[in-house]
Amino acid sequence: MTDDQQGPDDVARQTTGDPIHAVPTGQRVTTDTTDERLTRPTPGHTDESESGIQDKTLHQRFGELSPDELARLSILDYGTALDQGAIYVDLNDLWSGPFKALGGQTAGLGNRYVAKRDTDYELWNKLVGQHAEAEVERPAGAE
Repeated sequence: MTDDQQGPDDVARQTTGDPIHAVPTGQRVTTDTTDERLTRPTPGHTDESESGIQDKTLHQRFGELSPDELARLSILDYGTALDQGAIYVDLNDLWSGPFKALGGQTAGLGNRYVAKRDTDYELWNKLVGQHAEAEVERPAGAE
């Protein structure tokens, strides 16, 4: 098929560009449903975490959270790799606030990491505050 022919899954932009989708004039847009974005697993740590409702220490430490809110917390399992640039908070060190993970970081034995993207915004704001800025966490001794 040549560039000027249309296939059944193509939409041609003949005379005008598509300013909404930033498609230049004359370019084709593929609507193929086997797109890589549709076959990739969803981001997050759902397979590498445990519900906060199962952690009895959290019931005592966070008495202001309802059982439903504790159930919505996803605590990362020991050894789970943190995604570089993603925002996390350690429930064992909540006063330090949220942080952006560096490449190679993992959840340790003494951590109860919660990923921001795995937590609804109302619960996240209740944990860390509405305007808390994430800092880049540096390993001990790093400048």
